[in-house]
Order: sequence, then structure tokens, then C-alpha cells
Amino acid sequence: MTTNGFTRARDVEIVEQRVVYQGFSRLDIVRLRHRQFAGGMGVIIQRELLMKPEAVGVLIYDPKRDEVLMIEQFRVGALSESNPWQLEIVAGLVDSVDEDETLEAVVCREALEEASIELRQLQKLMSYFMSPGGSNEKFTLFVAQADLSDAGGLHGLPEEGEDIRVTVLKSEVAFQALMDGRVSNAPALIALQWLMLNKQHLGIA
Repeated sequence: MTTNGFTRARDVEIVEQRVVYQGFSRLDIVRLRHRQFAGGMGVIIQRELLMKPEAVGVLIYDPKRDEVLMIEQFRVGALSESNPWQLEIVAGLVDSVDEDETLEAVVCREALEEASIELRQLQKLMSYFMSPGGSNEKFTLFVAQADLSDAGGLHGLPEEGEDIRVTVLKSEVAFQALMDGRVSNAPALIALQWLMLNKQHLGIA
């Protein structure tokens, strides 16, 4: 179902799509035209399309302690910022090699690798595109509960260059970090905003 009545099969014509770079991510050049809102097909346009694996993330919350688990790690995309270490939620990429692994299984694996935390009451919240103007990257957000009484420390897989610090924050402290602009990546922004609106349903009014 679409909101505008358009579909890719009927209303988008791919003239050419070719790979120009293949590394950690893939970059395609796409030439296409698509149907216009006023009717008829538009002119051929060219776009660079960054192809990335699907990603998942989880907001980890302890309702008894009213605490949120956040992680900090270096992000090359924030290199132009004064502090390229981002305050994030636990997240990871879906391995296309293992087609039998569910999104829920990926989330649980990432929570163990990045924070040594076992999740309970895992719930899918939403799926969304991270930056559809130039990338196909899709992100699925979950929420889960966990005992955060002993959470913290340094984690990650050294062989993958991961250097992750786990931080546990009272929910109000996390919300203030959001309002102060200290949370500047979409998954964490959306997750914390969701928690602000729905915390009462997770055990704390």
C-alpha cells in the first residue's frame, strides 16, 4: 500500500544502474525517470545510490531502575564534528550471509557483543529509511527490557575494530541529553523520543 498510489513496478523506469565502487558499502550510479504528480513520466535523472545492509537497533530499558543503556563509539561520519564519538543505542547490521537469522536474533546478538546484556520482552517498534535521498539503508528499531544493575564497561569485537563504552543513564538524564543536542544520530533520537512518550507503559509513570 502506498500513500500516493504510485508503485515502483508501474511508475519508475530504471534506464541504467551500475556499480562504481564496492567496499564496506556499495555505490551505484542510477539513471531513471519516474511518474510525475501532475501526470506523465518525468525527464531522466541521475543519482548516486549508496547500497547498505539492513540495520537493527534496540532501546534497552530497565523499568525497575528507570535507566536507559546507551553506548559510545567513534563514527567516521561525524568526523567533521568537534566530538566524533556518538552517544547511541545498541545496533548492528544484518548479515546477508545468514539468511535464516531473524532481526530479533541479530538484536540479541548485538546486545551481548556491544554491552554483555541479555534482553527480555523484546518488541519491534518500527522500520524506517535512514537517508532515502541517497541510500537504501533501512533501520528496524526494537525496545527491550533488561537488568542494568551491573551494566557498564568497555565492549565490542576487537577483530572488527570495535571500541564501545557502555553508559547507563537515568531516563531523565538521557532525555536532557536529547534536548541539549548531545544525541545527534537518528536511531537514538527516535528511540529516546519514543521512550519519552511511552515510558508509562513500560512500568514507570
